[in-house]
Amino acid sequence: MSQQAHGHAAEHSADSHGGLAQYIYVFLALCVLTTASFFTYSDYWPFHDQPKIGWAFMMAVSCTKAMLVILFFMHVKYEASWKYVLTIPAAFMSIFLILALVPDIGMRSHWVSEEREQYMANPRVEHKTPVRHSETRSQHSSDAPSGEGH
Repeated sequence: MSQQAHGHAAEHSADSHGGLAQYIYVFLALCVLTTASFFTYSDYWPFHDQPKIGWAFMMAVSCTKAMLVILFFMHVKYEASWKYVLTIPAAFMSIFLILALVPDIGMRSHWVSEEREQYMANPRVEHKTPVRHSETRSQHSSDAPSGEGH
């Protein structure tokens, strides 16, 4: 009887995982999604003037690809409901960690000691009027002493 039970369990697990054809379909879907990511860099992409749309599209494609890999190649789709016991608390902890660190990172330059402030990087100051190199050369050449008196 144990051989029958073992044979039935092996047959059931092979059918439930979809076999080789399912992995080929997932592989082809990953190839199509990768092509869609590269499409954002082609001349046919209509949103070249709005890069945030391309970034959002590529993030959506990347999340979809990650979901396919996790569900099928890591066999998470076929696991029991205990996967939620592991993933939901981890997701909440990661969200809480991000929420706890954002104010600290965003406000780190507001409350510092004088000694630490001396060694902090200063923000970049952009000039409103661009300096032309030809103007700076002419100013430097007029400031330089001429070699006639020596």
